[in-house]
Amino acid sequence: MGKQPVLFVGHGSPMNIVWDNGYTRALRHMGETLPRPKAILVVSAHWLTDSTYVTSGERPQTIYDFYGFPPELYQQSYPCSGSPELAGFIQRITGGAVQCDDERGIDHAAWAVLTHMYPKADIPVLELSLDYGKPPNYHYQLGQQLAPLRDDGILIIGSGNIVHNLRQIDFANTDRPPYDWAVKFDAWVRENLEQRKHQQLCDYDTVGKTAELSVPTNEHYLPMLYAAALRGQNDELSFFYEGFQNGSISMRCFQAG
Repeated sequence: MGKQPVLFVGHGSPMNIVWDNGYTRALRHMGETLPRPKAILVVSAHWLTDSTYVTSGERPQTIYDFYGFPPELYQQSYPCSGSPELAGFIQRITGGAVQCDDERGIDHAAWAVLTHMYPKADIPVLELSLDYGKPPNYHYQLGQQLAPLRDDGILIIGSGNIVHNLRQIDFANTDRPPYDWAVKFDAWVRENLEQRKHQQLCDYDTVGKTAELSVPTNEHYLPMLYAAALRGQNDELSFFYEGFQNGSISMRCFQAG
């Protein structure tokens, strides 16, 4: 099994679980065209912890970590398997920086994406938490330590959103035109990704007002740094989806490798 690419996916609203739109069709296309992975590791914007953990159960439960949505969302499930062996390997290659959690399930940062990419749920899935007490550079460097997984046939997906401001969101209008500040910051991230200016991405909070509005809290931004860190020197970068939802959520997705 050959080397896998690395992805960053903007996952947006839980409604994308059941919607058919340009974004979900792009995810389905990726699942159909990427080389089939041996397993999948998702860096989740929705699992914030003190220290870093990886799911290690054999049958992770589907976590419904969203509230007040239509009943049809809670009728969906993603009955994938896990991989205790791979979790142990991740613990070893990170020198014990990542600990195993055999009780945690898979939240919607993972399964809302994978339900479109791999609807049969027939590939083992693990999820990596975010140590929310650590600075961006820590997450970038930890991402670099995960590089051997790609060579071993593991697909790594950072799942978050580059721009994620729920205070400014227009919940009633998915197609609301994006705010100017959101467009500017999203374009700034794209430019720095293309130019491999990864330290600038880690230092996003020096950019000013556009960063303050686009990343009021950084749990959705940090998974992107893992994907950037995992881009190899010879990996081409491509954006397989670009756009916004509800005015203040960037749905930008990219692939490296």
